[in-house]
Amino acid sequence: MTDIDPSLLQTYPGGMWGLLATSLLLSGLAVAISAAMLMRWRSAAGADEPLFQNTGPMAETARQLLREFEKNSGAVDDPLVSWTPDTLRRILRTELPGAQVIVVSNREPYIHNLKDGKVDLIVPASGLVSALEPVTRACAGTWIAHGGGSADKITVDEHDHVQVPPGKPAYTLRRVWLSEEEQQGHYSGFSNDGLWPLCHIAFTRPLFRASDWETYEAVNQKFADVVVEEARNERPIVLIQDYHFALLPRMIRRRLPEAIIITFWHIPWPNSEVFSICPWREQILDGLLGSSIVGFHIQFHCNNFMESVDRFLESRIEREHSSISYGGQTTLVHSYPISIEWPPAALEAQPPVEECRRKIFERYGLSDDMKLFVGVERMDYTKGIVDRFQAIDELFTNHPEWIGRLVFLQIAAPSRGTLPAYQHLHQECVGFVDAFNQRYGTDGYKPIIMLAEHHTQEDIYNVYRAADACVVSSLHDGMNLVAKEFVASRDDEQGVLILSTFAGAARELLEAVIVNPYDATAMGEAMMRALTMPAEEQRQRMLRMREIVRDNNIYRWAGSMLQDAARLRKRNSIQKVTENPKQQNLGDNIVRMFDKRKSLIRDKTTA
Repeated sequence: MTDIDPSLLQTYPGGMWGLLATSLLLSGLAVAISAAMLMRWRSAAGADEPLFQNTGPMAETARQLLREFEKNSGAVDDPLVSWTPDTLRRILRTELPGAQVIVVSNREPYIHNLKDGKVDLIVPASGLVSALEPVTRACAGTWIAHGGGSADKITVDEHDHVQVPPGKPAYTLRRVWLSEEEQQGHYSGFSNDGLWPLCHIAFTRPLFRASDWETYEAVNQKFADVVVEEARNERPIVLIQDYHFALLPRMIRRRLPEAIIITFWHIPWPNSEVFSICPWREQILDGLLGSSIVGFHIQFHCNNFMESVDRFLESRIEREHSSISYGGQTTLVHSYPISIEWPPAALEAQPPVEECRRKIFERYGLSDDMKLFVGVERMDYTKGIVDRFQAIDELFTNHPEWIGRLVFLQIAAPSRGTLPAYQHLHQECVGFVDAFNQRYGTDGYKPIIMLAEHHTQEDIYNVYRAADACVVSSLHDGMNLVAKEFVASRDDEQGVLILSTFAGAARELLEAVIVNPYDATAMGEAMMRALTMPAEEQRQRMLRMREIVRDNNIYRWAGSMLQDAARLRKRNSIQKVTENPKQQNLGDNIVRMFDKRKSLIRDKTTA
């Protein structure tokens, strides 16, 4: 309620009575409007009988379900909610009691390899793994993934299970075995020669081969069989991850029709004109629409997906509710910006920033007065690695005083090395760095240090904390978690994030220095801005970005999807209650209330 300054009432003798009269008038008007809206709303439920009257036990069940929906629907949007593993567990316990959570991905969270006759444990450097692993831990679920490690088979039980994490088991990893031919056709072939370049605007031509498609189908079916094997009942919650499994939702739906299937597409979705290139576009869309929910990082990609469905399938799209009706089923299409664990587990064992900086500078022979910029990603043509090198060239050309005073450390983990496009990129990067260092370097100075090797998460956080700036120059990226990891690592509230406008993270981290990676000159000037940015400005920018990453962490991402899953279960229960044709008006009205409430919540958060 708005406070009224008493001096105003004293200044104007009639002020108090005028205000009271105005207040009463507005209150009466509000009551009249509310009554009119209520009458209009009741008429929508059917003029024959008032809502919930003479409906017996069905109405009471519906009332209870609606009360539960109202009670729980706002939690994910409440700014006062602190999103932690306990929050996820509470959602599962109170809103999805007895639910089994099954995660499906191509990459496994833990790899066992043989090294010098001993079993060596590896945690892969993967944004997907680093995001989902803490979620699966919190949910005590089952993670189904391809077992590709050389010692993976000798570390599982007779059911191909292994309990992870080692030493403190929290969930079950179920490994799926693929032949060399299956890996080639499914992963290297259709997924990464076809779908990956199709979905990224990086000007690499996608390659589609019928043999790869057949293998892709077969591998998706193999994973569907495993999901059904692992399901303890007919209503599991299945979280399918990424473009490797576009057909999997439909395959699971046929065998577990009551399952809640949430498919999250971690990469961009192209516009319908680009998507039309794919020879099996209808099959991919049909497969994905077996999902209860299809999720993307940003609304733009949701819109592209719905546009593709509208163009290639006979369906009904309700854009107001972000839903697609197809084949007798409704699929929700929502944006869920992915994030990272907060605080990151890798940060717990980190020394102070000053110590990290001293260690990294000593390791690479840098003097204390030098500036260090870093880039961290897989060796991938979508990441704009050569583009950032060209920006450094522009910086040195236009601001030669920084030659000898700036070093760029590029960590580029090897990736998909059997594919020609990736082999060519590696050669291009190595050639550029060699020529650049010859041009600008000296005996004791290399302006670009490129490490084409894997690093542990602890090592990477060491580098983040030592750096003056982190450069994320993606040509096209669904989100990019490196940007959020860098922000999370800087508890000293220093450092500058230079971020591509074509990364999904740029829609959240507005205090970063946003750049167009195709404009080398402008990106070079952005680097100059980072080099000269005052400490107080760095602090203010970093403080705000840290608040965003903290509040929108991975637990909120998972929690919002699980709460939507809970709403779907309630909605399905309501529809079952109202299957009787005599109660159709009641059922339609309840479902309308559900959709309206959901729409209001989303409008509130985007306002």
